[in-house]
Order: sequence, then structure tokens, then C-alpha cells
Amino acid sequence: MVQSLNSKVDLVIPATSFLGLSEYGKIMIGNKGFEFYNEKDLRKYIQIPWKDVNYVIASVMFKGKWIPRYTVQTNHNGSYTFASRQPQKVLKAMQKYVKPGHMVRSLTFFQVIRRGIKALFSHKKA
Repeated sequence: MVQSLNSKVDLVIPATSFLGLSEYGKIMIGNKGFEFYNEKDLRKYIQIPWKDVNYVIASVMFKGKWIPRYTVQTNHNGSYTFASRQPQKVLKAMQKYVKPGHMVRSLTFFQVIRRGIKALFSHKKA
């Protein structure tokens, strides 16, 4: 059995982790960190302390009406992508522990395309 980081739990919600193959489980947000536990295999878990969270990136569509997934980017171990049924609740619960400047929206499809085109035509001389 895995020992939880949190001593006080704010939110537990069903979710999907997109680390490798998608895994179904529960997200637990508490006072010490962000945790994901697989439903079927409790040995498959993700625990991220709040001090290691660098950014929380939300993919926002239709002017904020739909958030299909969000990413927790850490200082050392890369980024973890999750989806849940009520992402607004998850992001609100995370707001208490992550600085407001570190909760950002991801780039839209057209912003990514525009950056790519600019990068093609702006050649920097070495």
C-alpha cells in the first residue's frame, strides 16, 4: 500500500492520466501535494509535492467553457497530463497551493502554427 503525501485532503475526483498509455484512477489534491492513484493497480501512482510544481497549464477551448485536459509541469521530472470530469474544480483546488502566475493557458492551435511559420522565416545568423 502506498503512503499518501497529504495529511488533509481538499478534493478527490475520478480522472485519467496520459503518462504513456492512458490510465484511469483518482486525483487527490491536499495540503502537501498532487496525487494520482490508478484504480486497478495501486502500485501505479504519481505523487507531486507542491514545492516541485513549476506550472499548471490548462488547455482552454470555447472561451473557457471547456477544459479538456491540464498539465502539471514539475521542476525536475517533466510534465504530467491529466483529464477529469470537472476540471474547473481541480484547478480551483490547485489555486490554493500554486502561485497565480504559474497557472497558465496553453497555446491555441493557431498560435502554435503562427510560431512555427515565424521560426521558418526568421533565420538567425550564427
